[in-house]
Amino acid sequence: GNLKFEMHGHKMHGKWVLIRMKGKGEKQEPWLLIKEKDELARPNTEFSVIDEMPESVSALPMPGEQKPKGRARKAAPAEEAVTPAVQTATKAAAKAPATAGAKKAVAKRASAMPDEAVKADLPTSLAPELATLVDKPPSQPEDWIFEIKFDGYRLLARVEGKEVKLFTRNGHDWTHKLGSLHTAIFKAKLPDGWYDGEIVVHDEQGKPNFGLLQLAFDGSDTAQIVYFIFDAPYLSGYDVRDVPLEARRELLATVLDKAGSDTIRFSAEFGTDPEELVLAACKLGLEGVIGKRRTSRYVTRRSPDWIKLKCGHRQEFVIAGYTDPQGSRTGIGALLLGTHDEAGVLQYAGNVGTGFNETTLKDLKKKLDALATDESPFPPQAVAGRKHHWVKPKLIAEVSFAEWTSSGSVRHAVFQGLRADKPAKAIGREKVEHVEEKVKTTPTEPGAPEGKLPADFKITNAERLIDEQSGVTKLDMVRYYALVGVLMMEHLKGRPVSLVRAPGGVGGELFFQKHADIGKLPGMQQMDPELDPDHPPMLEVGSALGILSAAQWNVIEFHTQNAVGKGYETPDRMVFDLDPGEGVAWSAMQEAAQLMHAFLDELGLPSFLKTSGGKGLHVVVPVKPGLDWDTMKDFSQAIVRHLSSTLPDRFAFKSGPKNRVGKIFIDYLRNGRGATTACAWTARVRPGLGISVPLAWDELAGLKAGDQWNVKNAHTRLDRGNEPWTGYAKAARSLTAAMKKMDFKAGS
Repeated sequence: GNLKFEMHGHKMHGKWVLIRMKGKGEKQEPWLLIKEKDELARPNTEFSVIDEMPESVSALPMPGEQKPKGRARKAAPAEEAVTPAVQTATKAAAKAPATAGAKKAVAKRASAMPDEAVKADLPTSLAPELATLVDKPPSQPEDWIFEIKFDGYRLLARVEGKEVKLFTRNGHDWTHKLGSLHTAIFKAKLPDGWYDGEIVVHDEQGKPNFGLLQLAFDGSDTAQIVYFIFDAPYLSGYDVRDVPLEARRELLATVLDKAGSDTIRFSAEFGTDPEELVLAACKLGLEGVIGKRRTSRYVTRRSPDWIKLKCGHRQEFVIAGYTDPQGSRTGIGALLLGTHDEAGVLQYAGNVGTGFNETTLKDLKKKLDALATDESPFPPQAVAGRKHHWVKPKLIAEVSFAEWTSSGSVRHAVFQGLRADKPAKAIGREKVEHVEEKVKTTPTEPGAPEGKLPADFKITNAERLIDEQSGVTKLDMVRYYALVGVLMMEHLKGRPVSLVRAPGGVGGELFFQKHADIGKLPGMQQMDPELDPDHPPMLEVGSALGILSAAQWNVIEFHTQNAVGKGYETPDRMVFDLDPGEGVAWSAMQEAAQLMHAFLDELGLPSFLKTSGGKGLHVVVPVKPGLDWDTMKDFSQAIVRHLSSTLPDRFAFKSGPKNRVGKIFIDYLRNGRGATTACAWTARVRPGLGISVPLAWDELAGLKAGDQWNVKNAHTRLDRGNEPWTGYAKAARSLTAAMKKMDFKAGS
């Protein structure tokens, strides 16, 4: 519980809060006494009540009383009277009570928007600011605020009128999962805005408990969830990201104070002595402390202005498999853990065999059985022993551990729970940085991608503007490809690739290259020259590093052919590019794609959908290799001719702007030998830098445009990743039966 009150004493003035934080082994319940941020608060560097007024208040008169005679009783030492956290929290002393006029002035300032605030529409999506893990507190802690690091899920709330939506840090909509919280926010009548915070469930001792949070979701009983809000990047019709942190928090505190909700709470500041605060947090079994620079703006990426000081080691791992249980244990023995390296390869990170109960073991076994596979997700010989059960690397475990071994494995690991708010592809080994280090090439634009780059990867002209409309720089572009590289490799692997270089950015001169000197492009490789003997060797992206090397070489677009190198003369897919002519409404594009899907289904051909990143859509048909290039192209042409002759008011058979005014051209020319199609997850050299994204067919109705996702909002799609194309390889069909249905004969 907590108790808020206002004091008008000799030493302490203004608003305070007592928070009960029960700790194991404590003789008495520990309480945190916190000075709330109000007009009476002062930093310890400005005035220390302990140093300036050490005498006991029992020797001083209360307001309206006479000072008692006799010697004052000596005050007890602070460290004997309170816990370190309480001592830290109470070092912020109070001024003399403000006059009524001063209080009105403060209230007026709080209600007015700061100069840095800009009138703006509420965006439909928002990436959160993320904290950097550091090895020690900052050298000037007075420049920072410190909050408790909550053991929960990051959550962003979007409030617009009567509509409330709740999103994970990766943009996944969890509104339907959090009915009680949705209702609480709705009833609180918060102003329009984006609210950033953490959801937790408290245990009987009043501490956030990640396991209880998981149980709340598993049992669909989320009524006990509390939402601690610590920032509001958009508020009351304003973009306040450029407003300094302290001022943003003052605005937020005013809003939440008016809301008066026990479910929605303001994340309080805990003094300016981070070392003592971390010690107190660890003693109480909390996860650690978050530090934030007081003058910092809100940026939608990982930032050195937000730091994490953890109690021990704790992070997320991908579950790659498990061992058999021993003795009386049921379900599983230990989980096999992994993290992705900088090239996107899953590397073994050790085992965790403690922290489970019977319920957890049974639940894990059920979930792991559904993901069973015969292939190890790790590189060959990465894990010693044979009695391992492998699973598809989809689940994420949060694990605490004592240390990393020299071989890159965790020691004395304890399972804390499963996480459902992050994509497995994004899990890597968390690196500790020095808090004072400043990354000179840190992007400054809101929404910049967060992809991690290899430590020794060099980017030339990092700040060069690529796209004026979005503000994306070359560094942002490279970081985007670091973010999606693993996803992209699933579509690039083994295929000839063509590169679109744009040294001058969007609007500048473009260079379409099928061949290049790979000496300048680590991770890129040349294919067998015999595949295309009359030309230089074609290119192939060998690893995610190759994508980054190409991006450093000013490549923005990646295009792939319809065959892999090992079977180049027999294509394994057929592509239809739906390209709208002038005056075609988006609803017509959606209908056209559905018609294409239905017709292919009638032919017995499964098809998969993706955005083009531009104005159109791509429909891709996986095919069992066997037909040559000419036959594939001719059959795709026959399909398009049939659709355009059946529905001539919708589809144009001939290309060219004049032939498709008000119509859609289904481009079958992508199926010729050497022809290419924009790869999934590639950016496009167009204003806004749209990207090509895999979709499920049931998502088509809600799609707003072919460039709905772009380099700056790609993070909102990472939780789906390539999942909409699950089963793509197994869906491949021979075209023989479809050709018979259309009475198509090769070479006719």
